[in-house]
Amino acid sequence: MLIAILLQVTTGVGLGEIGAGMGIGLAAMAAGWGIGKIGSSAMEAIARQPEAASDIRMNMIIAAAFIDAVSLFSIVVCGFIL
Repeated sequence: MLIAILLQVTTGVGLGEIGAGMGIGLAAMAAGWGIGKIGSSAMEAIARQPEAASDIRMNMIIAAAFIDAVSLFSIVVCGFIL
């Protein structure tokens, strides 16, 4: 239903541009959700074992960097489609 409405509204825009725009939005939302989930889990783990806080923090930062890199790569690829 939503795709049919978008196709009626955007007569001059091809499906590639619509897909690229949706891909950019999806990549940004997924990255935000993933980094939020990592932060939440890290805070719970630090609350359970405060003595392991430095190891947990380091692993959290590395995982967040990987998520950020993948999302940035997908946004760049979708930008090239535009």
